[in-house]
Amino acid sequence: MDEQCISRLITLKVVRQLFEKTNKRYIPTAGSNRHVHLSREDIDKLFGDGYELEVFKLLSQPGQYAAKEKVDIVGPKGTIKGVRILGPARKLSQVEIFYGDSYKLGIKPVIKMSGDISGTPGAKITGPKGEVVLSQGVIVAARHLHISPEESEWFGLENGDIISVRKTGDRALVIENIPVRCGEGHSLEIHLDIEEANAGMIKNGDLLELVNIIRG
Repeated sequence: MDEQCISRLITLKVVRQLFEKTNKRYIPTAGSNRHVHLSREDIDKLFGDGYELEVFKLLSQPGQYAAKEKVDIVGPKGTIKGVRILGPARKLSQVEIFYGDSYKLGIKPVIKMSGDISGTPGAKITGPKGEVVLSQGVIVAARHLHISPEESEWFGLENGDIISVRKTGDRALVIENIPVRCGEGHSLEIHLDIEEANAGMIKNGDLLELVNIIRG
């Protein structure tokens, strides 16, 4: 059993133990840094034909990893250097930035779910062997919940539901409008971008209380 699987089992055990003690459901949360997803074609353009990304760190979602490779994102007004690539390769390339990054790049911020790039602005990506000009694909990633079918059954959630969660402490807040993404290849975790997480003093692994469900 790999480390990711063990970690997921431990997290779910803790969540269930908390429910038994408090009758409240909690969900682990993580902040996501700006990053890039690349198509096979664009990996070749940026790093050379047949280049294979090297794993830097495995991520919480099954089969996903942060690569050692980084690229620069170039907009009409500025450049953000050293943006990490996440693998494996996708069908279409996509750049996920913070809302504040849009001002440095000179790109209109568009909040979208990852994978939905229709109607989004583009940018230039530069790598060690070339560059790629995207006509679209630059997004500010919408917050969302990853959850497996087994986990969703226990939580009483379905794909397409919208949830709200509560964070306590010095910067207590309720985070609303979190779409549920349920399916194979997903593992229990709310993803915020780091701007959102920092605003609430939320650290990776913090457990937030599920307080509302709107059926999709």
